[in-house]
Amino acid sequence: MLSHAEVLSALLRRRPGYSLPRAFYVDPGVYAADLEQIFFKDWIFACASAELPKSGAYITLEIGEAPVIVVRGADGQIRAFHNSCRHRGSRICSAAKGSAPKLVCPYHQWTYELDGRLLYARDMGADFDPSAFPLKPVHCRSAAGLVFISLAEVAPPFDAFAHMAARYVGPHGLENTKVAHQSTIVEKANWKLVLENNRECYHCSGSHPSLCRTFPDNPRLVGSSASDSAPEGRMHIEKCEAAGLPSAYVIDPAEQWRFVRIPFLGKAVSYTMDGKAAVSKRIGKIPMEDAGTCLFFHYPNTWNHFLADQALLFRVLPISPMETQVTTTWLVHQDAREGEDYDLNRLTEVWLHTNDEDRRIVEENQRGILSPAYEPGPYSELQESGVVQFVDWYAQSLQRGLTGGTRLAVAG
Repeated sequence: MLSHAEVLSALLRRRPGYSLPRAFYVDPGVYAADLEQIFFKDWIFACASAELPKSGAYITLEIGEAPVIVVRGADGQIRAFHNSCRHRGSRICSAAKGSAPKLVCPYHQWTYELDGRLLYARDMGADFDPSAFPLKPVHCRSAAGLVFISLAEVAPPFDAFAHMAARYVGPHGLENTKVAHQSTIVEKANWKLVLENNRECYHCSGSHPSLCRTFPDNPRLVGSSASDSAPEGRMHIEKCEAAGLPSAYVIDPAEQWRFVRIPFLGKAVSYTMDGKAAVSKRIGKIPMEDAGTCLFFHYPNTWNHFLADQALLFRVLPISPMETQVTTTWLVHQDAREGEDYDLNRLTEVWLHTNDEDRRIVEENQRGILSPAYEPGPYSELQESGVVQFVDWYAQSLQRGLTGGTRLAVAG
């Protein structure tokens, strides 16, 4: 198990443009550093606001060993709290999602309001002050229907990202969608391998027959400027921008997040086996069926696709050095009816296939890295520039954290 000093030394010795040294995918010390310096400091995608449709609706998630509740209050506001009772620390909510008028600890029934205030604690004596024992808050912000949380003592800046999300995601109207389906799988691989696999389509033609019916695997389609973009990508952006849809490539100066809109193959308009729309009711205010897909990533744990007929959200959470939870959520118009406006199998089959194919890919990648023969190999400048960008962001973020030092705390 590497110490923080050894992790930092390995970072400084890594070869740019090459995959990371073996320890970064297998070592418990590196995993601990990833949690402490990235997942406990950055904004982490938690859920869509549509997953919390009414007062008392909640979801739970675990970031490392930190269990968190995200809940919609009676006032409509979405808040997040550490999922730990102020009595003796028991988890308050164990289900992945649910709905409750109050948050009640199952151990001794300490009862909390949805805004975190302690309302009831039985037999604690006349001098007990409930106001001194609210749930400990976690920073929570929403942007265009996407909910993010931060475990940092002082949360990183959020407003610039929220502004851009409102421009690019806002037209898709996520606040007026509902969950059509949600899938959670565990991939037996390091979380960085999951992200690296997503950031390239070098593997797509040989691994994703369903996806490649509609999704173009041209690495030049997504360019940071008109000069390095494929002509069909430039034409699609111009068409969408003329219709009022922000679409041009935009990236955070720190390269943590990015938005861009790209076309599907041929006459395809959605992720379906025949390329036709999966849902008859469009979401938001998308002016045309062939708006393509707005691609959005936010490191360290989410990538997303926003279409005319649906939104696809992906959440990545590390479980252990070589286990990662991947949750996929399909959002459709809140008035869309299953069996009438969409068929669930048709809506989900492409990405259910793709997710399982990706799971097998990254698990084989992990097994190969465990080999004593593994050594970092070179990335393709054409096909894997996105992987280089992610790995550079990761290495710089981890190095900055290891040399700066910030402790995990609670908001408030």
